[in-house]
Amino acid sequence: MDNSEKIKELKAMLDGSEHAVFFGGAGVSTASGLPDFRSPDGLAGRRYKYPFEVILSRRFFFDRTDEFYDYYFRELAVPGVKPNAAHYAVAELERRGKIKAVVTQNIDGLHQAAGSRNVYELHGTCSRGMCVKCGRTYSAAEIEARRPLPKCDCGSVIKPDVVLYGEPLDPAVVNGACDEISRSDLVIVAGTSLSVYPAAGFLRLTRGRIAVINKTPVSPSAVRPDLEITGDVSLLAELTKPS
Repeated sequence: MDNSEKIKELKAMLDGSEHAVFFGGAGVSTASGLPDFRSPDGLAGRRYKYPFEVILSRRFFFDRTDEFYDYYFRELAVPGVKPNAAHYAVAELERRGKIKAVVTQNIDGLHQAAGSRNVYELHGTCSRGMCVKCGRTYSAAEIEARRPLPKCDCGSVIKPDVVLYGEPLDPAVVNGACDEISRSDLVIVAGTSLSVYPAAGFLRLTRGRIAVINKTPVSPSAVRPDLEITGDVSLLAELTKPS
């Protein structure tokens, strides 16, 4: 079965669904110019003094805040990044009532920029930050304006609202995402090989079917999809077109 036939099958699955959930990874945003993490062209393949897992850790943030922010502004909080066809397709399907919730491992806020409303950001977001001392919140634009080392008016450093290595996921976000997935009869997975835990393990909560669109096969230890489409996430746009 070629991809065009598989897309038709996925459309039929979506049409017959009453509670579909979208689950996305870094591959959803690569067409917007943001790197993924583990591909040869991603963050893992870029040469820095420290591995990205070290730089994006809680300990590194507090011990080497200036170096953290240098990396953060170079690689994560990239100005001018806009949603791509995949983001807009997901938002349109949500607007039509076909998708009830978006669960994402990304921190770029592009699903909301495209128009999605019910979004669970498992790893936090670059769209805001908070002073580590007084708790004052700042928008991404305000953090950008305080480069190279963003500090609060009280003098303490501002921490982006992203989940760093060594930090727990937000329980409220996790509970919301797990609730949506557990009630789903279809989960559409895109842009992830499902190799990052605990996020990948959430899919085991669904009692429905799982469809995957990704450039490479998903990890067999994470899930055995009912439908797997090997291709670019831009194929999601096909789901918004008339049959």
